[in-house]
Amino acid sequence: MILEIVSPEAKLFSGEVSSVYLPGISGSFQVLNNHAPIVSTLGAGLVKITASAFHFGKEVADKFSKINDQNYTITINSGTIEMKDNKVIVLVD
Repeated sequence: MILEIVSPEAKLFSGEVSSVYLPGISGSFQVLNNHAPIVSTLGAGLVKITASAFHFGKEVADKFSKINDQNYTITINSGTIEMKDNKVIVLVD
C-alpha cells in the first residue's frame, strides 16, 4: 500500500509500506494492505512504519527514528488518517 505523511510544513514521507501503526484517539491501531476504508482522528504518540525500503528527503530525515532497516517511527501531536483503495494519507501536527 502507499503511505503519505503530510504536515503543514512539508510532505514528510511518501512510499510503499507493508503496515502502519497509529495512535488513534480511542487506542492505537494498525493498517495493513487491503484494509477496509477508514477515516479516524489521531492523538499524540508514535506512528510506526514498516517497509522494505525507506527514502527520506534530507530536510525531514531528522524527524524519523530508525528501529531497524524495515521499521521507522515518527512522533506526532495529533492528526487524521484516511485509508482508501490501498492508499493511506496521514495529516499530522
